[in-house]
Amino acid sequence: MSLDIARSIAFSGLSATSVQISVTSSNISNADTTGYTVKTANQSSSVTAGVGTGVTVTGITSTVDKLLLKSLVAATSELGSADTTNTYLTSLGKLYGSTSSTDSSSTGTSLANTIASLESALSSLSSSPSSASLQSNVVSALDDVASQLRETSSSIQKLRADADQDISSAIDDVNADLQQIADLNAQIKQTAAAGQSTADLEDQRNTALQDLASQMNVNYFTASNGDIQIYTKSGQALVDSSAHTISYTAASNVTASTTYTAGSSSSGFSAITVNGVDITSQISGGDIGALITLRDETLPDAQSQLDQLAQQLASVMNSVSNSASAVPAPTSLTGTTGVTSATALSASGTVRLAVTDQSGNLVSYGDLDLSSYSTVGDLVTAINGISGLSASVDADGHLSITATGSGNGVAINEMTSSVGSAGEGFSDYFGLNDLVTGTSAADIAVNSKILSGTNEIQLATLDSSSTLTVGSSVLSSGSAAVVNAFYDALTESRTFASSGGLAATTGSLADYASAIVSDVASKASQASAAYTAKETAQSTYADSLASQSGVNLDEESAKLTTLQNKYSAASALIQAVNTMYSALLSAVQS
Repeated sequence: MSLDIARSIAFSGLSATSVQISVTSSNISNADTTGYTVKTANQSSSVTAGVGTGVTVTGITSTVDKLLLKSLVAATSELGSADTTNTYLTSLGKLYGSTSSTDSSSTGTSLANTIASLESALSSLSSSPSSASLQSNVVSALDDVASQLRETSSSIQKLRADADQDISSAIDDVNADLQQIADLNAQIKQTAAAGQSTADLEDQRNTALQDLASQMNVNYFTASNGDIQIYTKSGQALVDSSAHTISYTAASNVTASTTYTAGSSSSGFSAITVNGVDITSQISGGDIGALITLRDETLPDAQSQLDQLAQQLASVMNSVSNSASAVPAPTSLTGTTGVTSATALSASGTVRLAVTDQSGNLVSYGDLDLSSYSTVGDLVTAINGISGLSASVDADGHLSITATGSGNGVAINEMTSSVGSAGEGFSDYFGLNDLVTGTSAADIAVNSKILSGTNEIQLATLDSSSTLTVGSSVLSSGSAAVVNAFYDALTESRTFASSGGLAATTGSLADYASAIVSDVASKASQASAAYTAKETAQSTYADSLASQSGVNLDEESAKLTTLQNKYSAASALIQAVNTMYSALLSAVQS
């Protein structure tokens, strides 16, 4: 071997080892860098005229198992969805309050406990129905139930609004990831064309791909030119030759009636689009997929359960209050049912309307045979025919009845009246003596006049004797009959339709409230278990990929020691060749 070949071999070895030391040192320093994969400086022998002349570094590469990466991407998408669902359902569960119980009592802040407190207040009032303080306790307890229903409803809609805003924020992150992947595609091609290593750029692209998957489920593949191309579940391009921006506008205001309807430009929630195509239904995984499901299904389900509870509560309380009257009777009664004078009146039976003074003594009255009237207008005319009463359909479309005499009030006994397809009593049908107002959990409330103390709670019944005598007492306060009727209506078993994933059931209002709380708690528990399982699965794939392509510090440290020895050997060889050259020159010169 000539000294020139020996020197070439030594210098090539020194150069190759220097590159390998640099790569190995980079591996060690980046061991904890997210997404970094171990790099290898590949080398091959150099041969000239059949003679080995050293080694050369042919490239710096990393090896990533594509199947493992695809599994990790899918698991990351599932984990993103599970994490978001778990977070929101935990928050939802907290809205319903806590419960606790002992052998003798049940306490807590849940809806069921609040309704139980109302039952307790009514039970106490039944023993002393004329007690002003106990009556106030009942009104206060009912107001607590209504307030909690409203607050819970408002908080559910706040969660929906949060989910909608989070969708918007997540889409901003997705667009950043898509643009980064498209930019890295271009950089990788340029770098490869220049004969340089693309391994670090590929690591960055894989990291961006995993971050994208945590936000939404995607399909992807590597094209023949090295580009990663990304599509939605049904094939809508997100990254091909360039990034395609996803568009979304969050709703400015969210209520229970705000919904997303595919293909509707007037939908409360806008569509998620790319290139003008609605891809909302194609996003079923990742953070965004979970947020869509929460906003459009899970949280509306919770709202519908809450609404049914509120509607049943209003119905049972009003059915009793409309069969009773306050003492003194209110000056006027205004209904809640929307009607006009031309509204057909399908009714039968008899209703009694009376005018009473402040003490509940009769001023005048009239018994109306409802089958005699075909329209609400006919009914108004008949009521106006009763001395001391004035009736009309007001500007808001509600039946209004007023006592015309100073200090007098209006009292009603529904008697045998049956109005409408449901056969409700006269007052109940028109909502003339409602204790509770509102049509859903969002607006349920205690009648403002009763809550403010302007009117008394309805705890008396207008005398139903066949005939009444002017001046006689026809409204007597202090009877437990109406109080017991409230209590029985509140606690009796009734049917609740299936709602929000909760099967149809029978039970008291408190039982249904408990079922709602249990349903939410169960969903939260399932979400927590799902999150733990998905976290384990994702961690397993991540560990497997790290084992296959990550940095092993022990191996890299040992390799570095070996390379340092090789570098020293190559340096020593160069020094020996130089010494031999010097000796040869000296011999020739002498």
